[in-house]
Amino acid sequence: MDVELIVESLPVLWQGALLTLELFAITMVLATLLAVPLAIVRVQKAWWLRWPVEVFSQVFRGTPLLVQIFIVYYGIAQIDAVRDSWAWPYLRKPYWCAVITFVLNTTAYAVHIFRGAIQAVPHGEVEAGQAFGLSFGALYRHVILPRAMLLALPAYGNEVIKTIKRTSLASAITLSELTGVANTLVARTFAPYEIFIAAGLIYLAFAFAANHLVRRLEHRMSRHLRHLPAQHGTGPMPT
Repeated sequence: MDVELIVESLPVLWQGALLTLELFAITMVLATLLAVPLAIVRVQKAWWLRWPVEVFSQVFRGTPLLVQIFIVYYGIAQIDAVRDSWAWPYLRKPYWCAVITFVLNTTAYAVHIFRGAIQAVPHGEVEAGQAFGLSFGALYRHVILPRAMLLALPAYGNEVIKTIKRTSLASAITLSELTGVANTLVARTFAPYEIFIAAGLIYLAFAFAANHLVRRLEHRMSRHLRHLPAQHGTGPMPT
């Protein structure tokens, strides 16, 4: 193994890593903004509200991400209305096709996570909010969502790390993110072992940083729970 080649390739790979971080950040921000309201819709009793969200979630969770990327990248160009629209100068570019696919895919998984977290909020807390006369919006804003976000953080942290790794599939549609740059270097150096080890180290660093940030966020959001008095079990009264 050529350790010197691994070290020398890191600065070049970092140029692709910047695009990886950009794709990841845009995906997580937009997916979270979409997933929260969709999760609220998903838990409603009206079937005509929740079923479209469930179908969307099942379709994107049940098909490979690579297939989704190819459908968006190659399929959009087949729609005449899209080619004639104002959006075509953007949708013809692989960058925006990758962003759209990543956002939709991550949203589908995030909806599933947030839906479970909302349903896991203790019913007593919801009843307490209702007893105070909170409206539907105020109840979610002040009671349900803060609690659900804390409950969802461990699973959502895993989704964050998975999203970092999913961005590598953008190289399949010619984007020069981290994996794309690694493929280019392999073609030049004929050293796939060293190049992909270097790329793997960068992905590992990103995953470690994301995991650390999620843990810090979880610790910060749960600080009020650490100040609660300890609950001691009550035994039989002495005679």
